[in-house]
Amino acid sequence: MKFGRYSYFDGGLFELILLSIGGFIMTVFTIGILYPWALCLVYGWKINHTVIEGHRMHFDGTGLELFGNWIKWFLLSIITIGIYSFWVNIKLEDWKAKHTTFVN
Repeated sequence: MKFGRYSYFDGGLFELILLSIGGFIMTVFTIGILYPWALCLVYGWKINHTVIEGHRMHFDGTGLELFGNWIKWFLLSIITIGIYSFWVNIKLEDWKAKHTTFVN
């Protein structure tokens, strides 16, 4: 372990609750269409408030980018009679990782 390096999370509970409720409302009132935006909102908040070994993380993904993938994954799931849906969570985690970097 290097001296002076530390990891922590500096987000607050109240902010997370508000974002989660807002994301839920966005999703419900648009019948799921804004789910990618809600997901990016909450996930981005979590990542942007995380510091690992002294390096703050940053999430640069957008709901619009995720929406395009969401549609593609949805169509592939329909075409494969649901089989592709087993890969959707893996694809989502891959997409998140590709849009997560260290600031420092």
